[in-house]
Amino acid sequence: PYINHPVGVANHLALAGVTDVAVLQAAILHDTVEDTDTTISEIETVFGAKVAEIVAAVTDDKDLEKAERKRLQIIHARHASKQAKLVKLADKLYNISDLERCLPEGWTDERRKQYYLWSAKVVLGC
Repeated sequence: PYINHPVGVANHLALAGVTDVAVLQAAILHDTVEDTDTTISEIETVFGAKVAEIVAAVTDDKDLEKAERKRLQIIHARHASKQAKLVKLADKLYNISDLERCLPEGWTDERRKQYYLWSAKVVLGC
């Protein structure tokens, strides 16, 4: 189910000793803007400016082509706040762990390998 991913990302952070509530909330909300009709403004209204800032920093612009979004993730990782970097790193860790456990339908081993290589570039920017 969808909820496993955001909770898993927050869990990685909590297990690593992160206690910053804004970071943990942002971890749970990190895909909300991309995957629902929720806006950054709505997140700010409900969770505050800091959480909204972190979520905005890790949110892709879905109006851009996928390749451009991936390229920008590499670039943006270098300039993100410490809190946003924590969420981004935990997100990549969760995704890689999940891909090790099982491949999504339609994915090949080569696609998984390409995801790992791209993720490494994002992580190196953090």
